[in-house]
Amino acid sequence: MHIKKVVQNKKQYLDLLLLADEQEDMIDRYLERGTMYVLENDGVKAECVVTDEGGGVLELKNIAVVPDCQGEGYGKAMVDFLVRTYREQYTVLQVGTGDSPFTIPFYESCGFCRHHLVKNFFTDHYDHPIYECGVQLVDMVYLQREL
Repeated sequence: MHIKKVVQNKKQYLDLLLLADEQEDMIDRYLERGTMYVLENDGVKAECVVTDEGGGVLELKNIAVVPDCQGEGYGKAMVDFLVRTYREQYTVLQVGTGDSPFTIPFYESCGFCRHHLVKNFFTDHYDHPIYECGVQLVDMVYLQREL
């Protein structure tokens, strides 16, 4: 398993990015200003994008694992990599996600705790309803963990 930084042609991973954020213009808001990593293990298995939000906060904007490889620890490996890589530069790693029975438990298992909520984020910013595990995503839940 190897994690590498992607500096150029980040959109070559668009299919993977769209798994975590299904509207391309929303990805465009952070992709170029963010730092992207891919995890390879006999091919690309996962990706993530992080951004500096100021005040010691690093935000995990996008993290996705190839569907056939989900549940194999690649997502957790990416989070662990971010913690190791950035703990000297930032004080907090945060992530915003939908209030989903699939994603919230994953982040909690990685040491994140609920921090705050942005009401109607998904209904206000996306051009179509977003569903995960049969639940429509409405509010953005922010979770944080100390680095």
